[in-house]
Amino acid sequence: MGEKDEQEEFLHRAQKVCSGREYCVSDIMSLLDRWGAKDEKTRSAVINKLIGEKFIDEVRYCRAFARDHFTYSQWGRVKITQALKSKNIPAEAISSGLEAIDQEEYRALLRKIIEDQKKRIKAKNMYDLKGKLLRHALGKGFESHLVYDMINSVISD
Repeated sequence: MGEKDEQEEFLHRAQKVCSGREYCVSDIMSLLDRWGAKDEKTRSAVINKLIGEKFIDEVRYCRAFARDHFTYSQWGRVKITQALKSKNIPAEAISSGLEAIDQEEYRALLRKIIEDQKKRIKAKNMYDLKGKLLRHALGKGFESHLVYDMINSVISD
């Protein structure tokens, strides 16, 4: 099989995969590696063609990733940002993708997470309760200043 035929084969496989769901460049690079596309020229040609034909769009991927992980996994912006950075996505695309999360929904989810956790945990005193709530919400990836404010709001209610 010639280099051009091999490149076309990888391109068709990647197009088929990308038409099913959103992928970023690093995801497709990993797939190409697994499929045996070790030649850098072939990999970059396939990636460039996919980007040119809008099969891959980093901003669109970030929006979908942020929306899904916020809605289904209940992740905060910090955790979503770290996950996207680990995929080598540019900062502009990440910030654009985070705009898909509505601020009111974000605060409502944080409140729900803190209230639900408050019902489940046993604490010796108020200091212990706040610490456990703080660790839980920070672990979910919410910003510390929002978490502090929300914990104080929930506890005072």
